[in-house]
Amino acid sequence: MVTNQSDTFDIGSETVNRLGFGAMRLCGENIIGGPDDEEAAREVAREAVSVGVDFIDTADSYGPGTSERLLQEAGVVDDAFVATKGGLLRNHDGDWLPLGDPDYLHNAALASLDRLGVDSIDLYQLHRPDPDTEFEESVTALAGLKDDGLVENVGLSNVSVEQLETARDHVEIATVQNQYNLVDRDHEDVLEACESAGIGFIPYFPIGAGDLDEKADIVDDVAGAHDASRYQIALAWLLGRSDVTLPIPGTSSVEHLRENVAASQIDLSEDELARLGE
Repeated sequence: MVTNQSDTFDIGSETVNRLGFGAMRLCGENIIGGPDDEEAAREVAREAVSVGVDFIDTADSYGPGTSERLLQEAGVVDDAFVATKGGLLRNHDGDWLPLGDPDYLHNAALASLDRLGVDSIDLYQLHRPDPDTEFEESVTALAGLKDDGLVENVGLSNVSVEQLETARDHVEIATVQNQYNLVDRDHEDVLEACESAGIGFIPYFPIGAGDLDEKADIVDDVAGAHDASRYQIALAWLLGRSDVTLPIPGTSSVEHLRENVAASQIDLSEDELARLGE
């Protein structure tokens, strides 16, 4: 078990605090359209920056377009390192549909630039490999965006170790974003590959979408020792798991945001990390 040695991580030339903010929940129900109170959503984003979060993750498919727009309207884009994603569509039923066509990715990045109100995207991630497009073609498209100065760093999401290594043959990969948390460690091998290469690993659904039941007894015991919540311990474990993890808990509540950020101040012992990691 690797312990948490640093509160920060370097993504390209920028240093960010490792506990970030996922902006997916700023959208409406089922991540479609705007929230009932858009000003409240913008205030959550502002509060994130005010309490020290300087790494924000979003995607063009959140809304679609809503999350990126709200971040720009909240005035936080210039105060944080903003990561977005392209290559995943939404249909009227809310299904997530991969589209990794190079021309589409180029146009999607231009649209994200416009919504975010920036000249270059800090981190642009392929949201999901498209089974109908050669993976290398999608990656090469992102490499072209970097060469053209439209994006500063390239990332991947929902990839295997093999796909990560393939992508690294074409462009420097700054981060990988896969699902990973206390109860779902299917991508342990990807995390380990990122550790070996010094690549940031962004675990999405970092608190298991609230489902920690199978770890409840251990988590509750550790939480009691730290006067913390289950979810704070789940985040603290991710931070303690590896120096390259960059958890991005998302919320539409200022109160929950503050609770999440407070998790970065919890120092778990080697024994606690081991027990939680069993």
